[in-house]
This record gives sequence, structure tokens and C-alpha cells, in this order.
Amino acid sequence: MRFTVLGSGTSTGLPVIGCSCALCTSPDPRDRRLRSSLLISDQGKNWVIDTGPDFRVQALRVGLTRLEGVFYTHGHADHILGLDDLRPLSYRQGIDIWAEQNLLHQLNRMFPYAFTTGESLNSRPKLRVHEIRAGQRFEASGLEVLPVKVFHGKDQILGFRIGKMGYVTDCSGLPPASLEQLQGLEVLFLDGLQWTPHPTHLTFEGAVQLARQLGACTTVLTHIGHEIRHEELQARLPEGILAAWDGLIVDL
Repeated sequence: MRFTVLGSGTSTGLPVIGCSCALCTSPDPRDRRLRSSLLISDQGKNWVIDTGPDFRVQALRVGLTRLEGVFYTHGHADHILGLDDLRPLSYRQGIDIWAEQNLLHQLNRMFPYAFTTGESLNSRPKLRVHEIRAGQRFEASGLEVLPVKVFHGKDQILGFRIGKMGYVTDCSGLPPASLEQLQGLEVLFLDGLQWTPHPTHLTFEGAVQLARQLGACTTVLTHIGHEIRHEELQARLPEGILAAWDGLIVDL
């Protein structure tokens, strides 16, 4: 099974529009961070976690030609606004999407044409919709997936466990049940926004503490914000914890 980081950035992406700071003008390609998303590939099949505003660029960059489905964490713009770009990938066989009930309702309001039935003069994605809940496993085209509850400030969203991989972005903490569900991982993709405190995201220090509590063999920090260059961040992280970059590949 292969995991490819499609995007490792925060909601604005990097460089930030209108900014000329040292990070936004960095020549290091690892400092160019599209909105957070992960590609999962196994036995010729592909799935993604979240489709943010950069999904079209991300899909073209990795040469994505087939997609079985999308697992959605929550309804913030940087995680869902690329849904319309599923259209060309969906025409061949359709695409399954899995999300909590409230997010499915939100997507229906935002993209009503994508969820209507019957004939239409407009092209629209061919989607099959599935409601999921934290703690209830489901099967996705042969892939077993466990949604886990994640605290995102006052909101409760989803992370996912797939085999020995865990994906937890936009996180300020985990309830006890999720801490238990995420034990025994080989690799954990974990929110790490910045050094200074934030009401809805983990700091780098908080992410390191949570990573040690979960005990994954390797933890990869993602959703990295507009504060620190990749090279500097990696130099300050302990052994076994990596700073993600767009295009990073992890094989299990």
C-alpha cells in the first residue's frame, strides 16, 4: 500500500497570496504547500482523503487517472472545494464518497447539481454517496476503513485508520476512544500547524507529544502553516517524526 501526500499545507496554502516573506519566496520546493490531502493506492486502486481547492493540480501532478472514492474529514473549504474536479475521473466508473451526515447535507447545498438524479444538460460528477460515523468500520472497494473522532476546536470531525496507517488532520485533541483506535500504527499523518498556540490545531510541540502517546513507528506532520521553512522544522523535530512535503511517498 502506498500513501502520497498530495498537499501538506494549511487553508491558505503556501506561498500565501500577496505575501513576500522568506517562507513564501523560498526556493525550496518543499516550502510550496498545497491544501492538505492524501492519496492512497493499493493493487491498482486509488482513494483520496479530502478534495480541497487544489485537487485538480494535485491530481495532474501525480498523473491520477483512476479514483475509487473519497473519504471526507469535515466541511471546511480547504477540504471540500475541489469536489467538482471529480467529474472527469467519475465518468468511467463513478466515484464513491464517504462522509458524515451533516457534511453530506452541506455538500448537497454547495454542489446541488452533483447530487441530483435524472437527465441534465450539464455535466456533473457520477457520485455514490455513503454516510459514515466515527467508530463504525466500513469497506471501500476492498479497503477496510475505520473513521475516528477528532476534536477540531469546538467541532468534532473525522480522522481515518486504514490498516497500519492513521490520518488525523485539523486536530486540537483526541478523545480516549480515538487514542485507543489509533494504537499500533506503522505511520501516522498528524496535524502540526505552527509553534505558537492555536485554538483549533496542534502546535508542533503538541503534535510531538500526541505522537509519542500514540506510539506510531513514524509520524508525519501535515497541515503545516505559514510560520517555518521545511528544512528548519525538520531539524527541530525528534527522531521518528517527519515534516511532510507535497509529493512525499510512504510505502507499507
